[in-house]
Amino acid sequence: MTNTLLVLGSANADLVVEVGRRPAGGETVLGGDTVVLPGGKGANTAVAAARVGASVALVGAVGGDGYGSLLRESLESSGVDTSLVKTSSRPTGIAYITVTPDGENSIVVSPGANADVASSDVDALSFDGAQVLTCSLEVPLETVIHAIDVASKAGVRTVLNLSPVAELPASTLAQLDTLIVNEHEAAELVSDWRHLLRLGPKTAIVTLGSRGVAVVVPAGVTEVPGIKVDEVVDTTGAGDAFAGAFSARLAEGDRVVVAAEYAVKVAALSVTKAGAQPSYPTAAEVSSLAAE
Repeated sequence: MTNTLLVLGSANADLVVEVGRRPAGGETVLGGDTVVLPGGKGANTAVAAARVGASVALVGAVGGDGYGSLLRESLESSGVDTSLVKTSSRPTGIAYITVTPDGENSIVVSPGANADVASSDVDALSFDGAQVLTCSLEVPLETVIHAIDVASKAGVRTVLNLSPVAELPASTLAQLDTLIVNEHEAAELVSDWRHLLRLGPKTAIVTLGSRGVAVVVPAGVTEVPGIKVDEVVDTTGAGDAFAGAFSARLAEGDRVVVAAEYAVKVAALSVTKAGAQPSYPTAAEVSSLAAE
């Protein structure tokens, strides 16, 4: 294993349509032309990490269809190792995304091949050389639980982007080095961010959209402010951009707060372009932002 970062998660084709407003129940609204882009929380996270220089492999699954080819091409062109992405008999996962004029999105995910990411895929891994395993929850929960257990016992740091929120065993939460949730997900778990560590993880990060993030450690909460950008085009995948960049820096040995500060910059740049993976900045672009 030569990759210092392993990402376990979904790979989806994003079918994106711009709408003036979201439809109410039973209502039809007209939208713009559909744009097909590579996405999925796992693939997004891996691409974001690779773009800023991480040596990263994705553990996942796609179908043997055109959407699967689209995803493999996007991953490989960004520098992600796809040798651990298997081809399933099921169709590639699809995310149906509507984007309103303010750049906000609503998403429905059809998992497809992602449902075939199994514990046996984890058992086939070698964690030699890996520093960090980062997981998200658009693949089977039991696979994520197993991966965190195996990685933790192998001495690999574990990061979980708990999106969408799911109930995890206390033993799994206790094996986490970092738990990442957005403020809405955090509210489903605890009444106070500081109480996230009571669930078991060593550290926790609450993402706050344009306001930045809150880093929760045993000594207290550090707020990392957001980076103001000229125009928000599309927020799709911004949270995944943060998770990928954070994991990349963690694998390089950065402290949690320092890694979060870097990742906030990556997430901010990602919302200035359309789509998820196509919007992720390179390390040079992040450096340019830091110099401004």
